This record gives sequence, structure tokens and C-alpha cells, in this order.
Amino acid sequence: MPTDSGSCSTARQAKQKRKSHSLSIRRTNSSEQERTGLPREMLEGQDSKLPSSVRSTLLELFGQIEREFENLYIENLELRREIDTLNERLAAEGQAIDGAELSKGQLKTKASHSTSQLSQKLKTTYKASTSKIVSSFKTTTSRAICQLVKEYIGHRDGIWDVSVARTQPVVLGTASADHTALLWSIETGKCLVRYSGHVGSVNSIKFHPSEQLALTASGDQTAHIWRYMVQLPTPQPIADTSQQISGEDEVEFSDKDEADADGDVSSDCPTIRVPLTSLKSHQGVVIAADWLVGGKQAVTASWDRTANLYDVETSELVHSLTGHDQELTHCCTHPNQRLVVTSSRDTTFRLWDFRDPSIHSVNVFQGHTDTVTSAVFTVGDNVVSGSDDRTVKVWDLKNMRSPIATIRTDSAINRINVCVGQKIIALPHDNRQVRLFDMSGVRLARLPRSNRQGHRRMVCCSAWSEDHPVCNLFTCGFDRQAIGWNINIPALLQEK
Repeated sequence: MPTDSGSCSTARQAKQKRKSHSLSIRRTNSSEQERTGLPREMLEGQDSKLPSSVRSTLLELFGQIEREFENLYIENLELRREIDTLNERLAAEGQAIDGAELSKGQLKTKASHSTSQLSQKLKTTYKASTSKIVSSFKTTTSRAICQLVKEYIGHRDGIWDVSVARTQPVVLGTASADHTALLWSIETGKCLVRYSGHVGSVNSIKFHPSEQLALTASGDQTAHIWRYMVQLPTPQPIADTSQQISGEDEVEFSDKDEADADGDVSSDCPTIRVPLTSLKSHQGVVIAADWLVGGKQAVTASWDRTANLYDVETSELVHSLTGHDQELTHCCTHPNQRLVVTSSRDTTFRLWDFRDPSIHSVNVFQGHTDTVTSAVFTVGDNVVSGSDDRTVKVWDLKNMRSPIATIRTDSAINRINVCVGQKIIALPHDNRQVRLFDMSGVRLARLPRSNRQGHRRMVCCSAWSEDHPVCNLFTCGFDRQAIGWNINIPALLQEK
């Protein structure tokens, strides 16, 4: 008992010493800050060629770094003091355990083990703190490069796909599980047209390369082609949302929060209920559809494990593409050649070549270990594939044995899209993040996401619009909204 009370007394004294020293350190640091305030004010007053906004941002960042290292310094001192206290406690306990003394070797071993544990804790704390500093700096940089411009709210269920028209007027299209497809004014966020001809979830939407026609795929086992005519409203000044971000806080939103956005679609939005053409041949959900170059043929991908090639004018089935062992997840066509790529849950994607009318060759690409969620073409002879195995692979069509680049991520990847001109890949994730990479696998940026902006649930798809002056990247998700972003591509590539 006397030994226990002595040990408790020693521990209390050590704790009081640590608390007193900690307060002393904080007071000392506070005084140091007051003393160093004058040089910083003098620094701010010096002439500089940097713009004032850039300079103030840099000063703020350096201030954050200084505060982080100050807290880290205090933690390190406290941890070292704990090591000393533990050694003293071990020495005291070693003198009276069962009335016998521990040998110096045993005591040294025990103390060494405890010291190594705390040293590891010290290293972990240092690593976590410095990582937080670097992450904060990268996040601020990403926000300057990637800015949210407009939100498109009006669907009553998750949005599976987003696409941008390739002809004037340039509009945004969204496909939703609420059985509708909507066309939006990119500048104003106003709904221009609603298509309600499907009786199942609308899983994809693609615009004709030269006419005002849209192609939608649906869970009702059909794909529809429908014509639209829109008149763009006068654009309003766009508010700067970059100043509304208040950190990396991630707040969970309930269904009620999302339901509050329902009904934003204007009541005078015209509705199209009947398609020009209905493509019917599948025995399962049509998960995706796309136009072949020229727009005279269309391809569809289905859960019945087949892809179908149709003549648009006659609606006749030209070819049924078989070979996948499980449901198809996506299809994509080459912008300049008669090539089609289909992806599947069988962990493969296939390249179908229709350039020679007499020979329809197919190549199978194997390299993923889980569902291939999408595969898309880029300029030249490259294909980029994304998978539920949390990887993205860049392939050369001339050598399909192994990818030329592999991107490893921390979450499953959904429908990817490539900025063809700049060769930038946008990766939407199940974990609500959207990341940008180059074709060699180098990460360029992450779209900002906080409690005030960004997607609140899984991001399903992304689409680039390289020629639009305001929004050049669009994303959509199961939070029922699409988002338009402005990506400062020159600054993004300069960061690289």
C-alpha cells in the first residue's frame, strides 16, 4: 500500500508539472506571436510584384502552417515528458515488486519497450500533423483551380448520366432514375425541356453529333431517339461560390434535405412524351447508348449481355454483339472512327471494329479484377477503363496485353470521361469525390467538396465541355443534382 500511494503521488506531481509546463509554453508562444507581429506587418507593407489577393492568400497559408507546427511542437514536448515520467515510474516500481528488485537488464528492457512505443506514437503524430498541413495546402490550391459555377436541381431521384450537346445551342442533358431526362441552360441552370417517354429509369443520354436529337437508354428495355427545340434564356451574372467554402468539413445530408430541392423545375418547362424512334430488341435493362460517327447508326448496351447496333432511320437491328459473360455496364463510340467499346461485369471490355464492312473484328481487354464500369476513347489509339476494383487503366489499342498506365484509388470508379484536347481524365467515385488525372497517371486535382458545395452522395458520371467559356466539366450523382465546374486548365497543368 505505501508503494501504491507513493506511485499515485508521483503521478499526480508529474501530471501537475506537465499541465503547468504546457500552460507556460502556450503563454510563451502567445508572447512570441505578439513579438513577431511587427515584422509580419512590416513584411505586408513592403513593395511586392505579387497581386494583393495572392499575397494575402500566401500570408494566410503560412500562418496556418505556423500554427500547425506550433501545436505539433507542444505535442512533442508533452510526449517526451510522458516518456520521462514513464521511465521514472518504472524505476520506482522496479524497486518494490513482490519485495524483490528487478535486474538492471530487465528494467532497461521494459523501459526501452515503453520508450519505443511512445517514440512510435511521436512519429505517427508528427506524420499526421505534417500530412494535414500538406493536405490543407493542396486543397486550397485545388479550390483556386476548380470552382463550382452552377447547380442543376430538379430531378426527383438520382442522376445516372450527364452529357453536353455537340451542336448549337449548347445545352446540358441529364438522365435520372425518376424516369425522365432533362435539358438545361448551362448558364442559368433553368430547365428547358423534359422528356418523359420512358416507363423505366433513364440510364444514359447522348446528343447527336450534328442535329438536335437526343438518345436515351432506359430500364424499360428500350432506347429512344427524340428531337428537341430550345431557346436559351438570357444568362444572369454568376455568383462567386469559391468564397463560400468553409473548410473540408463533410456533413451528412438526409433525404429531407434533398427533398427540399424538389419542384425547382419550372412549371412552364415543355414536356416531350413521344419519341421519334424506339429501338427495341433487348431482353433486359438498356444501361447505355451512343451514336456512331456520323450519327446514322446507334449502339446500345444491355443487361442481357449483348450490345446492339441499329440503323437510326429505319430502327432496324444491324448487328447483335455477343461475347460478354455477364451484364454490360457501358458502351462508348470513337469520335472519328467506326469503333465501339463495351464494358461488362465479367471484368473485361471489348473493342468492336466496324471500319471494314465485310469484317467485324473484336478484341478482348483483360486486366481488371472486378466489374469494368466504363471504358472510353481518347484521341489516337488509347482507351481508358475504370473499374470497381478501384483502378483506372490506360491502354494502347495496338498492344492490348498490358496497360501503359495504371491509376490506383481508394474507392470504386463510375463513368469516367476524358478531356480530349488536354488529355485529362475525370474520375467520379462511390465515395463522393471527383479526381482529375493526366494520361500518365499523375494526379492533378480533386474537386472541392464541403458542407456547402459538392456532391452529397455517390458521383455517377462526369462530362467535359472543352469549348464552353464558363463551365467545362459537369458531374452528376445520386444526390439528385448535376454540378457545373470551371476548371482552370492552364493553371492545372502548370501545377503538374
